[in-house]
Amino acid sequence: MSVRSVWGVMGVSTFGITRARNLYLTASKEQQTIALVTEMIHTATLVHDDVIDLATTRRGQPVANQVWGHKNAVFAGDFILARSSVSLSQVNNPVVVELMSLILDSLIRGEIMQLGTRSKSEERFMHYIDKTYKKTGSLLAHSCKSVAVLAQCDPLLCEAAFQYGRNLGIAFQLIDDMLDFISTSEVLGKPAAADLKLGLATAPVLFASEMYPELEPLIMRRFSDKGDVELALSRVKSSDSIHKTLLLAQQFGKAAVESVKHLSEGLERTALESLVEDVLTRTK
Repeated sequence: MSVRSVWGVMGVSTFGITRARNLYLTASKEQQTIALVTEMIHTATLVHDDVIDLATTRRGQPVANQVWGHKNAVFAGDFILARSSVSLSQVNNPVVVELMSLILDSLIRGEIMQLGTRSKSEERFMHYIDKTYKKTGSLLAHSCKSVAVLAQCDPLLCEAAFQYGRNLGIAFQLIDDMLDFISTSEVLGKPAAADLKLGLATAPVLFASEMYPELEPLIMRRFSDKGDVELALSRVKSSDSIHKTLLLAQQFGKAAVESVKHLSEGLERTALESLVEDVLTRTK
């Protein structure tokens, strides 16, 4: 089960029915719809990402564009997004509809941000974290807040839900970027070091560039020259950048846990805290 699906269940339990103190109460139809829409948006973006990245496999299986071609894969992603919009319209809550619509706005902005980088190294990491929030954190943050709004939680709890999702999403992506360097294609189910080959400088490379300034021009030209990818890989592995990336992910994970500390102790809060640990210790 994906992080998005798990959130759909846990988030509804925690921010939707915690006041009833019964984990087994049934979530409202609208809250269940948010979990569904979240998963549909995520699935559609994966289909589109595979087209943009010219990917061949995901989770060890051929991607849609390999099976049906790029045009049909794009149409498939568009169709899933269209159906998610239909489902969202049935929630009949304008605040929630606006919140969930912001996810698509963030996703597009994040994709555009990924096309470029910052010439100043001190601005580059901020750009990377902002992009990561837009492409990953926003999905969880707005989904979390939406189920809280549907439960008529107070503004403080709604903000706690948002911050939990934001920090969990960024932590998830940082671990994903780390695994791209330390795991294997067989474990990941997709080619390792894929980000470098796409010209993307993620956290491990950005940390490595602090120790090895010769990576700066490679980052700016998006590792497009012969030998750039191999050199960047070598510098990442010979630096402490992987450890620093893990520490940064743990900081965001800790922030996610802190955001729900003021909730009453119980199965629901424990489940949310355990989900953070699962994200930080995953291997694929």
